[in-house]
Amino acid sequence: MQRAKVVLYNPNSVFFTMPLALLAIGSYLDPLKYEVKIIDARLEKDDHAILLAECRGAVCLGVSVLTGAPIHDALAATRKVKSAFPGLTIVWGGWHASLFPEETLAEASIDVVVAGQGEISFSALLDCLMAGESYRQVRGIYYRHEGGVTNTTAQPMKDINSFPPLNYDLIPVERFFQLKKRRQLDYISSQGCRFRCSFCADPVMYKRGWYGFSAERMGEELETLWRRYRFDDVNFQDETFFTNRDRVEGIAEQILSRGLHFTWFGTMRADQGVRMDEDLYRLCKRSGLRKVMIGIEAGSQSMMDWMKKDIKIGQVYESAKSCVRNGIAVIFNIIVGFPHETEESIRESLRVAVDLRKMSPDFEMGIFYFKPYPGNAIADQLIGEGYRFPAGLEEWAGFDYVGSSSDWITQAQHREIEFFKFYQRVGWNRPRPVYNPVRRVAQWRCEKRNYTLPVEKLLYEWIRPPVRLS
Repeated sequence: MQRAKVVLYNPNSVFFTMPLALLAIGSYLDPLKYEVKIIDARLEKDDHAILLAECRGAVCLGVSVLTGAPIHDALAATRKVKSAFPGLTIVWGGWHASLFPEETLAEASIDVVVAGQGEISFSALLDCLMAGESYRQVRGIYYRHEGGVTNTTAQPMKDINSFPPLNYDLIPVERFFQLKKRRQLDYISSQGCRFRCSFCADPVMYKRGWYGFSAERMGEELETLWRRYRFDDVNFQDETFFTNRDRVEGIAEQILSRGLHFTWFGTMRADQGVRMDEDLYRLCKRSGLRKVMIGIEAGSQSMMDWMKKDIKIGQVYESAKSCVRNGIAVIFNIIVGFPHETEESIRESLRVAVDLRKMSPDFEMGIFYFKPYPGNAIADQLIGEGYRFPAGLEEWAGFDYVGSSSDWITQAQHREIEFFKFYQRVGWNRPRPVYNPVRRVAQWRCEKRNYTLPVEKLLYEWIRPPVRLS
């Protein structure tokens, strides 16, 4: 039996993380029925021409879309394909389409939106297309009907242990290693998030559900992948990798018992960090744990409580101390410029950032400006206050949560924060005799909040221009 071709498209962006969402979708499809082609715009010089060629004779085009700049390319590609193949069903999924299905379907070239966890819904949709049947009974989709947009019953979140392993044969793994300039494998071991942070869309997307692969399954999959690709690092892309303590212990034991030799990175909450004892930290370190990411979001307890972060500032310091004792690097993330946040609150966040940077040269600090995003309590409050969010795909394509500022930050505050972001990186990096005088100046500037005549910054950025992050 001839297989039906399904084309999946990953739009252009500035990072080279492997397209795990499309890998999950493509791997779930029955390989006896469907031939899956993943086109990644980041890898191709003429990605649209390749996409058009692959769409010839296909039964469906699926596009996974994040909010922001990737929408530009996703729209351009979708419109070209629909113009060339008007009868081809085009489906959008991913974070943006899931959170804004009606706005997404205002675009005439998009036929269906798959919302949320998409493996089951997309597979069922394809089966209907192949059989020439209506897809109105497929759960978890939105589509146009009688001049408007309608949706079916939501697809309940399923335990991902029932899903097949990701088929990395669908992507050119070695090409990603080359672009990353290291043999780093991206892997996701869980879906969902159990927490209720009021600035985040996760609670709406996942309904605070969470499922993680068993340690035994991960050990088997990672061994198979490692023996094939011989990567030296695994980047676990989970929302919260350390959600289940026993699972983390089991994963570390699986890596060690199977003789796998790679380092790894995972995301951690501060309250999860304090629940790990020293034995578990040491076990994770022996298994290859090199770095964790901890989102603290604010330096003041009152701000943490307001945003329902459900951690204590003391837990941040305790987790940091455990990482120092065990030689584990940390990326801490802070957000400044929340609605109505005071000057004192921002300064407290920067003070905590200095405290943490002083603890280890292997600690990094990511400082971001708050950008409201619908689907949470803060956004609902802002809507009630008359705040205007972007409207339509073109406007959302200009949404930049990395390289822009906050609507609640003054120009003077933005200038000081930008100086702080630079000088804290320089001031507490690993000591090197030739740079020590500059390090001391940078430390002094951060602690005294004195950024007059920033010649060091101007010279550094002239020699090494900042990397575009969004």
